[in-house]
Amino acid sequence: MSAFPDVGTLTHARQVWQKALANISPDRICRAAERAITVCEYLPTIHKFLQLCAEGDSGLPEPRAAYREACNAPSPKANFKWSHPAVYHAGRAADWFFLANNPEASAYPVFAAHYKKICERLMAGESLPAPEQVQLEHQSAKPLSKAENAKKLAELRAQLEI
Repeated sequence: MSAFPDVGTLTHARQVWQKALANISPDRICRAAERAITVCEYLPTIHKFLQLCAEGDSGLPEPRAAYREACNAPSPKANFKWSHPAVYHAGRAADWFFLANNPEASAYPVFAAHYKKICERLMAGESLPAPEQVQLEHQSAKPLSKAENAKKLAELRAQLEI
């Protein structure tokens, strides 16, 4: 039995798929179709197929894995070796403090929404900059002499009126 009982329904289904896949390159669609064959037990829904297009071979992790990576990354976040810059940017957009201080039930949906938007931008051809790594200024510190230390201590005591 066919999933589409008549030509009108089939035509409508094709139009819906065409509209959903309009901004995705043919190459990416083919790779997602090949992946669907190996990953999906049944033919995928449009939603699942769009996820396959997003994940593809772009190196994007699945949203739940990206969320776990964002939550477990040490600070400074920009210096962490991210699986993909999209994870960093989604975590930053969701707010690192919010992710660290809220339960997964409330934090994950916020992160997932930002991650989805970023993945859609990537599928449309936008590129993301890598996180700017924070570097401390390198100053060669030389220790103060005993006289200089005594002078600094006297200044601090004068300021604190000790």
